[in-house]
Amino acid sequence: MQNIIDGFLKFQREAFPQRSALFKQLASTQSPGTLFITCSDSRVVPELLTQQEPGDLFVIRNAGNIVPSYGPEPGGVSATVEYAVAVLGVSDIVICGHSDCGAMTAISTCKCLEHLPAVANWLRHAESAKVINAARHHASAADHLDALVRDNVIAQLANLKTHPSVALALEQGRLNLHGWVYDIESGAIAALDGNSQRFVSLAEHPHTCALASQPSSAA
Repeated sequence: MQNIIDGFLKFQREAFPQRSALFKQLASTQSPGTLFITCSDSRVVPELLTQQEPGDLFVIRNAGNIVPSYGPEPGGVSATVEYAVAVLGVSDIVICGHSDCGAMTAISTCKCLEHLPAVANWLRHAESAKVINAARHHASAADHLDALVRDNVIAQLANLKTHPSVALALEQGRLNLHGWVYDIESGAIAALDGNSQRFVSLAEHPHTCALASQPSSAA
């Protein structure tokens, strides 16, 4: 714990003064352009891998970068999505999975989670990814996991579109959706191409988007 306290003291002494004008601006308002939904995994740091400043990203983190489908009793993820889209007016939502994901590993290996009932219940929101992934042939356990991570990103994008605030923003042409997979070892990101439904290198295809909304033509 002491290293965390020491880090805060260093932040207060060095980093904060360098951004004092930014923090003064952020003291009473925020206008992030992107909602970034990713895993709680300690190796995934959204602001670091996207090189964003405080105030740029509105972040949701949970086991498996999961977005439950909208239901009669919305939870914290649903509330945060709604606030980001309907109040903050974000223009983009990123769902970012990652390599060596513990949540997806538990699913891909059919690990017994009886001793972790809350985790088991949470991972049911990835059931469609599990079923689709299980119907395919995989050359190895590693390929199985990598494919499941990607399938889960696609599944969570589908869940995301069931949220009324997201559906409305897409209909009005003011929201884009992105599906990413971050590779921890290489630092690379694979992005879902909505046209081909394949993941491609974001470095080589920086404009890749899972769903670029268009304004409705309805009068």
